[in-house]
Amino acid sequence: MKITSVSVRKITKENSRLRGIASVLLDDAFAIHDIRIIEGDNGLFIAMPSRKTATGEYKDVCHPINPEVRNEFTEAILDAYNKAEEE
Repeated sequence: MKITSVSVRKITKENSRLRGIASVLLDDAFAIHDIRIIEGDNGLFIAMPSRKTATGEYKDVCHPINPEVRNEFTEAILDAYNKAEEE
């Protein structure tokens, strides 16, 4: 699996930790949309797309299975976000 494209839409809302929304294309064949870029207490992090369950919990719709793949997603998305910040 290879991340072949990342697009980021910056969000600027007052009193919100949400900084952007990303879409990732894998192997030019599979897209993941609505990955949130959030400003946490220790810096930026990503949150995978999720939905609310009947019990009120949020569950990821899709997510990396191991830390190495999560790091690949995080690095690619935050790099694209930082480039968008520079523009």
